[in-house]
Amino acid sequence: MQLDILALAAHPDDTELCCGGTLAALVNQGKKVGVIDFTRGEMGTRGTPAQRMEEAAAAADVIGLDVRHNLGIADTNIENSRENQLKIIRQIRKYRPHICLTGAPSDRHPDHGQATRLALDALFYSGLTKIETTDEQGVPQQRWRPSHILHYMQDRPFEPDMVFDISKTFEAKKDAILAFETQFKVEEVGEEPETYISNSKFFKGIEARARHYGHLIGATYGEPFKYHNGPQPMASFNTFFETNPMR
Repeated sequence: MQLDILALAAHPDDTELCCGGTLAALVNQGKKVGVIDFTRGEMGTRGTPAQRMEEAAAAADVIGLDVRHNLGIADTNIENSRENQLKIIRQIRKYRPHICLTGAPSDRHPDHGQATRLALDALFYSGLTKIETTDEQGVPQQRWRPSHILHYMQDRPFEPDMVFDISKTFEAKKDAILAFETQFKVEEVGEEPETYISNSKFFKGIEARARHYGHLIGATYGEPFKYHNGPQPMASFNTFFETNPMR
């Protein structure tokens, strides 16, 4: 299966938090969409790795992902090594996405910036013929590099190059986030300790950000992105004819 869009993330739940509404909207538009999680989030305060995998699968069903795969890289130890690069390169060459979404260049959580640097290097090296990989059956893979890379916003804000309208899919985004019950069950903390992301104030902040960026583009909700490595190329003004923002 060739994917139209592939999102790369340090932890299960990163894509739901940061670009879940966009992924759901693209699925609704008939695009083939996948997510590659680097770690199982095993160092998280709440929940277990097994629970996180179950929650990730449930969130994938909410969004309608065609693919979700976990690389099993060590949480809190996301090294930009050739071994880890090759894990990503194999997935890029397998699914051959036209667009890749990856995390912020730097962020509050050290894993986020480290995962982004690892992803960007792997995406570049995936286009080099002399870096050889094979698929699950041992068949040599052909080189592949996505045409576009976008950074999604994580905890710390940046000046976005574009904002995607998620007004019609914000509820799907919310449901996908809440599929991670061990992390975001905001009604009650339960027996496990409260964390930065487990309380209701954090979840309200997610909605507030979506409303803020939606407001900037004349929509109800939006998700911000930064185009990687230069100005965004365009060959037509179709997107301007497809949108009618309320200003």
